[in-house]
Amino acid sequence: MTLGTRLKTWARRLKRDGVTLWFALRNPLTPWHAKALGAFVVAYALSPIDLIPDFIPVLGYLDDVLLLPALIWLTIRLLPPDVLAASRVQAEGWMSDHGEKPRSRVGVLLVLGVWLLVGVAAYRMLA
Repeated sequence: MTLGTRLKTWARRLKRDGVTLWFALRNPLTPWHAKALGAFVVAYALSPIDLIPDFIPVLGYLDDVLLLPALIWLTIRLLPPDVLAASRVQAEGWMSDHGEKPRSRVGVLLVLGVWLLVGVAAYRMLA
């Protein structure tokens, strides 16, 4: 298997696992701590905008390559096996029916809120 093929497979799995968490949040058997972390991860993963814009050299892709996969991995590890299996089946169905991940308006608000807080903090430090 070539490096390109492995990267495409990894990216597909990462996208699927983001959608898996979306379904796991709705499952009543998901523990509260997995729901709490999962809500943040799903909102950010499904947001159409990034916390750090991709046009910023190096840092722009840091959240896509390191932060988001680590948070998805951690949240997946917190899920009970039966919830994970059922959610993955639902995610596969969604991906095959829609061909793309869902979008999160909450994620947009989350990212914009973080930008606003950083802006206010920077203003206060400089004023």
